[in-house]
Amino acid sequence: MTGLRPRTTEVTNNEDNLYRNIPDVMTLPHWFRTHGYATARCGKIFHLGVPSGDESMDDPQAWDFGTPFKDERPYPKARETEVKLEGRGKKEGLAWNESLGTDDDLVDGSLARSAVEWLEHRDAAKPFLLAVGFHRPHLPLVAPAKYFDLYPMESITLPTEPADDEADIPLPARNGGVPSYAVRATPEQRRAAIRAYLATVSYMDAQAGRVLDGLKRLGLAENTIVIFMSDHGWHLGEHGLWHKRSLFEESARVPFIVCAPGAKGNGKSSSSLIELLDLLPTVCDLAGLPAPDHLEGKSLRPLLDDPAATLHEAAFTEARRGKSAEIWGRSVRTPRWRYTEWNDARDGVELYDHEADSGEFTNLANDPKQAETITRLKAMMSGVTLTPPAK
Repeated sequence: MTGLRPRTTEVTNNEDNLYRNIPDVMTLPHWFRTHGYATARCGKIFHLGVPSGDESMDDPQAWDFGTPFKDERPYPKARETEVKLEGRGKKEGLAWNESLGTDDDLVDGSLARSAVEWLEHRDAAKPFLLAVGFHRPHLPLVAPAKYFDLYPMESITLPTEPADDEADIPLPARNGGVPSYAVRATPEQRRAAIRAYLATVSYMDAQAGRVLDGLKRLGLAENTIVIFMSDHGWHLGEHGLWHKRSLFEESARVPFIVCAPGAKGNGKSSSSLIELLDLLPTVCDLAGLPAPDHLEGKSLRPLLDDPAATLHEAAFTEARRGKSAEIWGRSVRTPRWRYTEWNDARDGVELYDHEADSGEFTNLANDPKQAETITRLKAMMSGVTLTPPAK
């Protein structure tokens, strides 16, 4: 939302407050609002307390309209499931609920409805920026039962990985990533958790479809830039992990889809590396607005004109664990390589060759043949501000 890296904003955890760290920060919706746009938020864009609805991290100057993130509990009555799980909890990584309620009984359905209602009643004299922050997929894995029915249990398979996959993974790369119950869960329970995750994705996808249908019905689709993205990925058992905040591909890589009116690349995919901080310069460029100064991302317009173009030589990801930042990880991804350091390499280094090992199963960090590659990637990493901020 700022086009700035975490080391610039000093926001590396949910408790870090952007507006205390940078009081005059200009976020994406605030920037558009100052340039005459009607702005609305439905759901979680900046971090909101979930499911409590605490909005202390929202940008108070960003929105003309913002729907509260309401607590959706108690959940509607759940359908009995064949696979049982004891001790369900948000932190367990394996928790599901096949709701017998409607789409609108859960928060994402109500957010889609609110978004379409805002489009219908907005100030039509102004251009608009509508941000819809769907909650799912997110723990606990709750969705209406009909979405579970899309994924029969017999169609679900567990990740296939080498038996010794974790042997060459540094401890910090695994620390905090495997909830205790996930370790004890049976293969059937793990398959049920994957099924539940897929169900929540399809539920969210249907709600996104309601918003897109609203744009079409109101005659707005042909003149509206639509961007679909996520804040992080999620592990479904890969490398023994059932969580986020890892620096493996499954957690660091996110969906990012752009549809811009008239763009030559609409409907095509690009293999170029991009970063989430490219969002703000992209929407400014496409909307014909000046961009704020000192942005650290780039506009995606070159890729929209030519999906075969290259935007970034590398993309960077960071992970922090612990309120006192006792575990820091940073990772650089090029088209071929992922290189990761934990606590400035003191507590582990990882190197994966995506040409031969897209699953990141073989850590080549100790291979003498890769010394030159590591030196080059380490230099790339030092070229951006990725060290922990002084507190």
